[in-house]
Amino acid sequence: MIAEALDIDQLVEDCKGNQRRAQEQLYRQFYNYAMTIALRYSRDEADAADIMSHAFVKIFKSMHTFDKSKGALQTWIKRIVMNEGLDHLKARERFSKDMELETVEEPQISNTVLERMGADEIMKLIHQLPPATHAVFVLYAVEGYNHREIAEQLNISEGTSKWHLSEARKKLQQQLSRTT
Repeated sequence: MIAEALDIDQLVEDCKGNQRRAQEQLYRQFYNYAMTIALRYSRDEADAADIMSHAFVKIFKSMHTFDKSKGALQTWIKRIVMNEGLDHLKARERFSKDMELETVEEPQISNTVLERMGADEIMKLIHQLPPATHAVFVLYAVEGYNHREIAEQLNISEGTSKWHLSEARKKLQQQLSRTT
């Protein structure tokens, strides 16, 4: 474990020095991790690949700002990929800031339906959501952010975040009821 930490530290230093081999090694080492995150914010693998390429350009350009005393490299990379994914969603369709919802009636989704579906099938349904609704759902249900944090990240109100989550759940419930 200590050797691995030293390797990462050296890899980061080499990337800060713009060494192409180190950048390639970092890319290969974190590709699967970053792709998993990018897929949450994309409609398909091509979109995720776009998110990844933009994210890694940002990672390499801003590597000099990485400070391991403030957190792990993996966490830093996750934040950049998430932000790039959110930027991608925002670019796809304008976010609506006009919808407000203070109380949310939770649609019921049958666990037995979910148990019969694979993760790929569930992600396909999530990818069909409108971009803003998709972003809020992923941030809330997958990443674990609360509505205040989502509102800050997406520059929307908490009520709008709640509305998008409610819409996501309604749409997913409708899609799931069609599959049964």
